[in-house]
Amino acid sequence: MMTQDQIALDERPAGAGLSHLLDVDALGADQITAILDAARTFQQLAARPIKKVPTLRGRTVCNLFFEDSTRTRVSFEIAAKRLSADVLNFSAKGSSVSKGESLKDTALTLQAMGVDAIVVRHHAAGAPHQLTRWVDAHVLNAGDGRHQHPTQALLDLFTIREHFGQLDGLHVAVIGDVLHSRVARSLVQGLRTMSAGVTVVGPPTLLPLAVGQWDVDVSHDLDPVLGKADVVYLLRVQHERMSEQFIPSVREYARLWGMDGRRLRRLSEHAVIMHPGPMNRGVELTADVADAPNALIARQVANGVAVRMSCLYLMLGGERA
Repeated sequence: MMTQDQIALDERPAGAGLSHLLDVDALGADQITAILDAARTFQQLAARPIKKVPTLRGRTVCNLFFEDSTRTRVSFEIAAKRLSADVLNFSAKGSSVSKGESLKDTALTLQAMGVDAIVVRHHAAGAPHQLTRWVDAHVLNAGDGRHQHPTQALLDLFTIREHFGQLDGLHVAVIGDVLHSRVARSLVQGLRTMSAGVTVVGPPTLLPLAVGQWDVDVSHDLDPVLGKADVVYLLRVQHERMSEQFIPSVREYARLWGMDGRRLRRLSEHAVIMHPGPMNRGVELTADVADAPNALIARQVANGVAVRMSCLYLMLGGERA
């Protein structure tokens, strides 16, 4: 039987170590597979009375969040603590940032404190890349503008592979506001790297002009796509898109691109529903869809901790003082 310490993994998979995790498109299929395989090992902790291993004892991880996201921040905090790392939570609100301190000054302060890894969420695309120029710490992108959200994509890939046993050859329909979604960009790149097929679906106003260069199928009509989808991935519609007139109305969006009971019945027997959260029930999906047996939404949240443990481990677990 595997002991509590043995689950910490004595050696990282060859070639799987990460210096930073900034973009999904920087990861090859072998690296993605290594991350998912390590996450599967760490997933076992959730069922144990003591959900902690000593892998990152003595390391310090800073959650540097310039945007609110309780779900993502808490997931990273739990992941780091289960690896026995010390965790520093830094929020821009009420901090020196709100008094005018720049990202660079904040980064240099953290550098002086000797943190080992910085998990950063920022409203500006490219902020995590810039951070790597100022600090020696490992940088993990927890979402930057409309650019990327790599750990969300990785936990989604993990959830799909966990359910189907593979990614290669599956077909995923990504539905909704692709234009403004860092989740969609990261997920599509990850799926294509792992040889899954993708169809993006949504109103023309919410699809990027460059979507034709993404190596995906494109549709503005949801219903014909449902029958061939193994995974229906619904993107959150942000309320500001309604006031900005990207869509005519919430009711119109729900009618044309939302999942309801009627559309749920059109899916193949093996198809599953996913959503990155938080959900707008009655907009992207109805309550019966959210609570359906083939909805993996709660599973995504649970898997997020294991995947983030994997990423932190592959960054820091092989280092020695």
